[in-house]
Order: sequence, then structure tokens, then C-alpha cells
Amino acid sequence: MSPRTVVVGAGIAGLTAARDLVAAGHEVVVLEATDRVGGKLRREPVAGVTVDVGAEAMLHRRSEGVDLARAVGLSVEHPAVVSSRIWSRGALRPLPRSLMGVPLDLDALAASEVLSPEGLARVRQEPSLPPEPAAAFDEDLTVGDLVDRRFGAEVTDRLVEPLLGGVYAGQARRISARAAVPQLLALARRGSVLERAAALPPSYDGPVFAGLPGGMGSLPEAVAAGLDVRTGVTVRALERTPTGFRLVTGPTTDPVAVEAGAVVLATPAAPSARLLADVAPAAAAELAAIEAASMVVVTFAFRAADAGHLDDLDSSGFLVPPVEGRRIKASTFSFAKWGWVREAGREAGLLFLRTSLGRHGEEVALQASDEELVAWSLADLADATGLRAVPVDVHVQRWGGGLPQYALGHLDRVARARAAVAAVPGLAVCGASYDGVGIPAVIGSARAAVAQITG
Repeated sequence: MSPRTVVVGAGIAGLTAARDLVAAGHEVVVLEATDRVGGKLRREPVAGVTVDVGAEAMLHRRSEGVDLARAVGLSVEHPAVVSSRIWSRGALRPLPRSLMGVPLDLDALAASEVLSPEGLARVRQEPSLPPEPAAAFDEDLTVGDLVDRRFGAEVTDRLVEPLLGGVYAGQARRISARAAVPQLLALARRGSVLERAAALPPSYDGPVFAGLPGGMGSLPEAVAAGLDVRTGVTVRALERTPTGFRLVTGPTTDPVAVEAGAVVLATPAAPSARLLADVAPAAAAELAAIEAASMVVVTFAFRAADAGHLDDLDSSGFLVPPVEGRRIKASTFSFAKWGWVREAGREAGLLFLRTSLGRHGEEVALQASDEELVAWSLADLADATGLRAVPVDVHVQRWGGGLPQYALGHLDRVARARAAVAAVPGLAVCGASYDGVGIPAVIGSARAAVAQITG
């Protein structure tokens, strides 16, 4: 048996790392500061039905998440084949086929009327533009800068911003194109993105996303089963010892030392930076520079008799461009998107939907009261869909600092941080701050951390 390995953080990254380390023969202890496992994969009861109040889906085309779910005995469900909408220029309009908001189908874009005639005319000029210079890839540029240049600012404001706002809770003109949409850069380097769009697989060519009946929050619960996970344990310091590491936990008035031969930090960038300050100061400095956005998910239960007209929209929800000046940035019609959610509410005659609020640089997610967040959500839902019913129940879930921001130079920053960590034998890092914020990417980062530990 290898010396004990301690994993700090029981989100899906930490749990995956722990599971794989156990499989490799390590004795593993997972230390989690909160009272539960899962991180941003969380379920809560709303009107007596347990639903997701964090991430509700994962990419299916990247297999790590689906493979892990099946490995722990969970079945996979795909979203219903209904369209997404975008609330633009006073109406809910079809979301045209895109790559992170960048249009790939001119006819669908024109039919959607998301853009003004001037904005559409600007998009039509894209095939005449030269390929992006190699310097754009070497020096990095923001997603917004690239899209502004090739498609015009209106595409950035009305299509790219709401997509990136949903994935990163970020701003297109501050997020690295190399880190967030490398596929777009690769297309632009070869020439016209629109001309090469036909080579990309359409969204209906196999499922893009997957979920789990009962909610994505069931995944960390299943992965944690059989692991030694200790919740309510805050790690306050990490120190080197002659045989490995010492983790200092417990209150400052009564500290408890935990010895380990190896350590995996599966915590967000800021707490990881604090723990690395003494053992890998160069890595700590890099991670401390990664900013994070806070957001809120507000989940509603409505009587089906009051909200059933939303079914007539034949939509899974809608995105909201920031230029619309609304409070919410998106709404998901969970009852229309997921068969298990519709079935769960059917017996009680309920429909579930959710809104999200908060982007990088905004304080709304942390400073507004629950009552304000609910009222703003209901007002925007009423304007967008005509829904004016009183909800049966509401749940407000705040995710303070929940989404790392992939700013310019992010990939180089991560490479430098990892190199500094790798110089400390028995130490590794993983999570959403490194290679992607989606569930499969986070699982992939955990696997890379395990490979570093097991050598």
C-alpha cells in the first residue's frame, strides 16, 4: 500500500482523483470544507421534488463525464430535441446554429432576425476577409476581439456574449480565445469561418449534451460512495515534511495536523493559491491571478395549469444578451428540456424552470437579496414569455466565485503553475481553473493530476 494521499476538495475533480488513486492502490482521504460533496453539482428539494440547482448537463461528445457516470452505475439521459431561443430586440427568436455564438449558417441567422439588417450585412462580409495572422495565436486575443474583427460587434454583443455568459459567466472581450474557443481560432487561421462551417458536425449529429435522471448532483454522490470523504474539514495550511506533507486543519485555536505522502489540491484557484504559498510560491502567484465570477441560479416550481403555455414555445429556454439590459442572463425550461424533470413534477401538477443571474464584474449575485433576485427573475420571465403566475416554491442558490475566468494568457499561466507544482514531488492540482469549466474537462484535469502522482 502506498503512503496515504490526501485530496483537498470533494467536487467532481477531487472525487474523480480520489477514485482513480484508490484504484491505483493508494490509501486516500478526501477533505472537504463544506457539509457535502459535489461542489457546483448540487441537488435541492423544490416543492418536494429534488432537482439540480447547479450544473444540470455535461458535454456528451467529450466522453469523460458520461463514462464516469456509467462506471458508477448511473444511466444517462439526453435533452429533449427542442430549440433554444435568444431574447433579442424585443422577441424570443430561434438561436441559429453557432460555435459559441459565432454563426455557422447564414440562412438560419437571417431567418432568426436576431441581428439588425446592418449587423447581418456585416456578417455576410466575413468570407471576403483574409485568414487571421499567426500572431493572433501566439500572442492571444479575446473572443470578442476576434469576433468583432471577423463578424462585427453586433454578433459579439447579441450572440457570443449570452453563450459565454452561460458557460463562463464572463465577458467576451475579456476571455481568451485560445483558452475558450480554440476551434474558432483554428478555423479563422485557415480563412473564412463561414466557408468552413459546413465541415463541422451539425448539432443534431448525435447528442451534444447529457444529463442524469434525478439530476447531475447524483454523480458526485455516486462517485463518493465507498471513498473516505470527511466533510466539514477546512484545510488551513500545507507544509512540506521530510516524508511528504502536513496539512493543518481544524480551528485556529485547536489545529489538527494530517500527514500525507502526496497531496492533490482540487480546490478553486484562490484557495489553492493560499495553500501553495509556502510549498510552491511561483504556482501560488499564478493561481492567485485567476479571477472568478459569481452567479445565482433561481429555481421555480409553478402549477402546470398556470405555466403550461410555455410548452407552446417548443423551447428549452432562452438566453439574454447583456445589451438587452435585463437582470437575468438566461432561463432554462427544465420541464421541457429533461424528461425526468417533467415526470417528477407530473404527479403534483408542477412545472420546473430556472433563471440565472450574474456575470464577471457584477456584484448582483452576492449583494442582492433573495427577494430581489426572485422578483427580478419573475419580471423578466413575464416580459419574455407572458408568465405571470405565482410560483408554488422557489430556491435561490448562490455560487460565489463559482466560475474561473479564462483571461488573456490563461493557457500560459496554467502551464507555468503546473510546472511549478510538478517541481514538488507528490503534489498535483486539478479542477475547473485549468483546462475547461465543463464536467468532462474537469474530470480530465483530475486524471492528469492522478497521472502526476502515480508517475
